[in-house]
Amino acid sequence: MTFSLVARCAETGMFGIAISSSSPAVAARCAFARAGVGAVASQNVTDPRLGPLALDMMQGGMSAGEAIAGVRDLGQHIAYRQVLAVDAQGRSAIHSGPNSLGIWTQAQAENVASGGNLLANDGVPQAIVDGFLSATGHIGDRLIAALRAGLAAGGEAGPVHSAGMQIVDKVSWPVADLRCDWTEDCPIDAVATAWGIYKPQLDAYIQRALDPRAAPSYGVPGDE
Repeated sequence: MTFSLVARCAETGMFGIAISSSSPAVAARCAFARAGVGAVASQNVTDPRLGPLALDMMQGGMSAGEAIAGVRDLGQHIAYRQVLAVDAQGRSAIHSGPNSLGIWTQAQAENVASGGNLLANDGVPQAIVDGFLSATGHIGDRLIAALRAGLAAGGEAGPVHSAGMQIVDKVSWPVADLRCDWTEDCPIDAVATAWGIYKPQLDAYIQRALDPRAAPSYGVPGDE
C-alpha cells in the first residue's frame, strides 16, 4: 500500500523521508527522522513503534544495518513489516518481511534506501533511488523528485491518496513536516505544492524559534 524513501544529504547532513500510499495519513504513521541520527520508514502492515526504536539504536551508536537487525530481533510480527533506515554515515539498510503485501521489493545505495509494497511492478524502488541520486538541490527537492520518479515508474497497483515529506536538520524538531492526508487527486503534487511555498520560509521559521528578535518580518498585517 506504500512506496517511500529515506535519505541523507551528503553535503548538509540533513535527513529526510518521503512517502505515499493508497491509505490515509501515511506520513503520520510511517515517517520518522532525527537530526544528527538518521531517518526511518516503518510501513506495510505498519508498526509505528519501530521507527523510534531504530532511531534510538542508531543514536546509541549502531549503524543502520545493526539497527535494522535489532528491529528484526525486538519487533513484533516482524514478518509483516517493512522498515527502511539511513544513518549519519550514509549507510542504508532495509527489512522487508516475507508477508509484505502484493508485489514488494526494495533498493538502496549510499545515503538512500527505498521500499514498497502492493506495487505496480518491482522496478519502483530502484526508480526512486535513481531519482534521488540524479536530482540536485535541496534535499526536499530531491525527495519530491524521487517520489515522482517512483510514481512515473508505476507507483502502487492502485491510486495513491496520501503523501508526506519530513526533513530534519540540527534542531530537535523537523524543519519541514508536510502532509496530504487524503485526496482524490495526486497527493504527491499536493505535497510538492506545499514544499514550494514552505521552502523559501524554512530558515525564517527556524530563526523565529531560536531568536525571534533576529527574525525577519512575520509578513502579517501589523508587522510589515
